[in-house]
Amino acid sequence: MTAPELLPYGTPETPRLSVRGEAHLQVDPEIARLSIAVTARGTDRTTTLQDLTHRNTQALNLLKSHSNAVEKIETGLVTIAPQLTEKGRHERIRSYHGSVYITATLTDFTILGELTTRIAELPFTRVTGPWWALRPHSPAHAEARRRAVQEAVQRAREYAAALGAELTALLELADDGAEHTGHAAPPGGIRRARAGGYAGAAPAPELDLEPQQQSVHAQVSARFAITPPRL
Repeated sequence: MTAPELLPYGTPETPRLSVRGEAHLQVDPEIARLSIAVTARGTDRTTTLQDLTHRNTQALNLLKSHSNAVEKIETGLVTIAPQLTEKGRHERIRSYHGSVYITATLTDFTILGELTTRIAELPFTRVTGPWWALRPHSPAHAEARRRAVQEAVQRAREYAAALGAELTALLELADDGAEHTGHAAPPGGIRRARAGGYAGAAPAPELDLEPQQQSVHAQVSARFAITPPRL
């Protein structure tokens, strides 16, 4: 037999008060991510691989040349696959398609517009983004939690005062789950592909990108002991 659940209602001599505290912050992003897809295609597997390797190196070198602004470069999925003709008795390989996916994390937004357009100018390269975000351990999360606790205490004091009572002790404080609501790519996010480049091309125009603010939410539940109310 299980023990009966203890109800947290308190008694007339030691009443309890439960409240919830919340905080919502709008803060500037700390990082921006660009998704880069480098592709190659051809009728010969070796040539396609060579083209893909060369274009991947071009993209990586361009990112590394901005090492002061680019915090992290990560290579994701790599594919090289044959493209077949229609299925049937005479099925054969028509061509080869290859792709490399790269994610670049930037901390300096002043170079973001220029770097984005320079990447988009690379042959057979697509860039998508930016994706604005906060770091996992951003001070904004701690600030939101602090404000949520402060609001819980303030609420409890106001409820107690309305009863002619005072807070005497904190019995419990529970984190209801701090939540960061980041924003996906802004409408009209950058998508640009080039089928090829040419020598002597004019410099790519620099995009003017405005960082998108991030929403940070924290919520706590608190239970207090209060003096007997004056009813």
